[in-house]
Amino acid sequence: MKLLTLLKSIQPLKIVGDTEKEITSIAFDTAKVFEGSMFVAQKGTNVDGHTFISAAVEKGACAVVLSDENFLPSQADKITYILVKDTHYALGMLAHCWYGCPSEKLALVGVTGTNGKTTTATLLYELAEALGYKAGLLSTVCNYVHTQALPSTHTTPDALAINELLAQMVQEGCEYAFMEVSSHSLAQQRVAGLHFKGGIFTNLTRDHIDYHKTFENYRDTKKLLFDNLSKDAFAITNKDDKNGLYMLQNCKAKTYTYSLQSMADYKAKILEINFDGTTLDLNGHEITMRLVGKFNVSNFLGIYAAAMALGFDSEETLRALSAVKPVNGRFETIYSPKGWVAIVDYAHTPDALENVLETINEVCLHNKHIQRNIITIVGCGGNRDKGKRPMMARIAYDKSNQAILTSDNPRDEEPMDILNDMLTAFDEKEKKKVLVIENRQTAIQTACTMAQKGDVILVAGKGHEDYQIIKGVKHHFDDHEIVKAYI
Repeated sequence: MKLLTLLKSIQPLKIVGDTEKEITSIAFDTAKVFEGSMFVAQKGTNVDGHTFISAAVEKGACAVVLSDENFLPSQADKITYILVKDTHYALGMLAHCWYGCPSEKLALVGVTGTNGKTTTATLLYELAEALGYKAGLLSTVCNYVHTQALPSTHTTPDALAINELLAQMVQEGCEYAFMEVSSHSLAQQRVAGLHFKGGIFTNLTRDHIDYHKTFENYRDTKKLLFDNLSKDAFAITNKDDKNGLYMLQNCKAKTYTYSLQSMADYKAKILEINFDGTTLDLNGHEITMRLVGKFNVSNFLGIYAAAMALGFDSEETLRALSAVKPVNGRFETIYSPKGWVAIVDYAHTPDALENVLETINEVCLHNKHIQRNIITIVGCGGNRDKGKRPMMARIAYDKSNQAILTSDNPRDEEPMDILNDMLTAFDEKEKKKVLVIENRQTAIQTACTMAQKGDVILVAGKGHEDYQIIKGVKHHFDDHEIVKAYI
């Protein structure tokens, strides 16, 4: 593509060099720079890409996009230097242009919030496919281009990867695309340039404070998705969340609300609940879904609202949604022949853990024959928000009969340091009632050994993840496999 064509997608502050050259690729990593590449220098959390400009030029880059004027030469021979205000934003715009503006050629719906993003985006994708449309998905668990599964490494990929995936969806004939939009991706402008047909807000609770520093920063970053929607788009929000209506402030899009507690455009009431599903009344329609709990009913409402905003048929939508299964690692049930049940869930925030345990308690309350003990296995990730560690431990203790604290992904931290942080939630008497088992496999096996008929084991924190990161090394580890192997 001509450099001049690419430059039309951004607003350069200054250009030094020739703009008539051909660009062969765009890269922000020198490992992916080749002859004729455009290198975009980005300032990261730990590394400044500007310090790699000379390495990129040596590898064949013919154009450099930068935001630090100190790296801008007064004149250039063969290399063209483009100074911009923000290279993260510029990369998003350049990527969108490079791949032919794919988000403008399909209906792209973004889902943001602390919990429920994966379930909402994945089930919307499955719904569209079930209704006969070709659709794409960008999610934490897996990416899909119609029926082709592609591995996922981040909740929201980098700008180049996003647009490449969207371009593949367009080429495949997809009409819809659904994507999780993380706070990191919004803060880092990874979704810059994308044209969203709609946005969905699920909920907001404490998470990623290590990155955003304050809850207000985290909240306002999420709001950016809605601030940037056009008047032709739609915005759907969870009215039950105290930040739900805040997300719609100054939003130009057509707005809709959903709720379990108050008047809203889409309202539901739970009629019956068990570990295999939930029966509810949704705007006067009775429907049984295979998802469990209030938080999943809330997700279900957001999904239904989006389907209606996209123009899907109501009856066909409800029929298709009644058949969808839980997303991998989201309230997945494993039954033991001995009469106990294990639930594997990704709950890794205080709110998510509380929601799952409240749901388990609610199911037990509605089904007296299964109520005995709730055993919760939980840990906290290393190199992440330390403030939530005692909060997670306290919730597990208060809402279970037995709490077992164990490792999650310790990363570069000592596992026992993390567990000791969790133990600060308890006084000396309470500590004696808590089991601390550093090895996660042993912790799961211990819970399975303890479980009696009617008991419920919650294995929280990792869900779909099939690895543990210990001392920076990724080891295979799957909660499902450990439970099933024990059974």
